[in-house]
Amino acid sequence: MQSELWQKAVTYAAIGATQSTDLLRHPPIGYRPLERTARIGHGDARFEYAWLTALSWGIQRNSGFRVTLIDAPPEISEASYTPVSFDENGEPIVPATASEGDEVVYGADGTRLLAPGDTALLGIFLGISFPVRVIYVVDEPRRRGFAYGTLPGHPEDGEEAWIIEHRDDDSVWITIRAFSRPANGWWWLVNPVLRVFQEYYTRRYLRALAGAI
Repeated sequence: MQSELWQKAVTYAAIGATQSTDLLRHPPIGYRPLERTARIGHGDARFEYAWLTALSWGIQRNSGFRVTLIDAPPEISEASYTPVSFDENGEPIVPATASEGDEVVYGADGTRLLAPGDTALLGIFLGISFPVRVIYVVDEPRRRGFAYGTLPGHPEDGEEAWIIEHRDDDSVWITIRAFSRPANGWWWLVNPVLRVFQEYYTRRYLRALAGAI
């Protein structure tokens, strides 16, 4: 049942491995890595639009997915661990979206910004659905995004990350990093179809934040 998804564990062991700098050379054993980067604009307005959209499931929605959020009991959500980021000198980075009084931040469409531990069901045509769990959130002044991992019922096992970066030349980029493999024997049989599907949606993700603000 959808309501029980928050209780399920992710279906892979290498949690957070999309953050590894050598993911393409040394992915988790048995998994196929992927990395794609695209420029989506420039300037503060583009960066703010892009990261707010990304952190409110806008990349998935703009790519054709229906996003159904699965609520966990409040005591579970409140206990979710938010990792600390560090700069190049080893100093902890204060979360860029934190506000006084721990006020909840919302996206442009009124959606609460996602957080580690959030669970969602991504749906497309023919009733196919993809249950996922937010693994980590990147919340730095010029670099923001998140990753989710697969839950039971997803055709693949693995993790995918979407990172928005505002570079020193004022350009704004999106980077998609992932590692995956078919979830079971049936999906291994149709693995070529899964790979085409993944490539198709990766291209859509790269374009999802490049439209008019």
